[in-house]
Amino acid sequence: MHIAEGFLPPAHAVAWGVASAPFVVHGARTLTREVREHPESTLLLGASGAFTFVLSALKLPSVTGSCSHPTGTGLGAILFRPPVMAVLGTITLLFQALLLAHGGLTTLGANVFSMAVVGPWAGYGVYRLVRRSGAPLMVAVFCGAFVADLSTYCVTSVQLALAFPDPGSGFLGALGKFGSVFAVTQIPLAVSEGLLTVLVMRLLVQSSRGELTRLGVLVAGLGKKSAGTGSSTGTGSGTDAGPGTGEAVAR
Repeated sequence: MHIAEGFLPPAHAVAWGVASAPFVVHGARTLTREVREHPESTLLLGASGAFTFVLSALKLPSVTGSCSHPTGTGLGAILFRPPVMAVLGTITLLFQALLLAHGGLTTLGANVFSMAVVGPWAGYGVYRLVRRSGAPLMVAVFCGAFVADLSTYCVTSVQLALAFPDPGSGFLGALGKFGSVFAVTQIPLAVSEGLLTVLVMRLLVQSSRGELTRLGVLVAGLGKKSAGTGSSTGTGSGTDAGPGTGEAVAR
């Protein structure tokens, strides 16, 4: 996903930077408010950022001038909502550009827009839709992480096609070529990221139940069931939440 340093024409690089800036500014305000009002969330915020950093650093080179890798943004978007991930994703991409030569400063705006803006919003939107349909939490988490990953690469394909249209078939031809190249590696990676995110969420349900309840991922007092598989009254999902607990998933 990380478009390499200097790969985009200057006008495109500036335009994507301008497009990303409002989301990052809004996310910074949201993150500041979250930390100020709930300092206990700092550890989970750090873990979400680290998850994104580690996964998105596992790159597979691509002939498109970009690369394929997991993004890790779905987890943070589900926990803290997409605006926060705009900031965490930007920090991740900046450090990777400076320390790992992964991506670049001139293409930072484009990479932020695809991975830290569109990915989290698309993944969170699908997560909410799946939850409202009555599906178990872990099914929704998988779908959210899968879509957050795959939508990032769809946007990157658009960005590259806009910058380098095919001489014969124009933008659409280039979009098809970039998208097909990404699809070979990215669909399996998106599935793998979805499964890994489910495993992490299961651990968080066990270890950070109180924090997940405060964040709205779990809701207390709806019976002795927690959504994962099966069903529970009023939620359409549930497995035993553990002794002494009464959570069911709402989001």
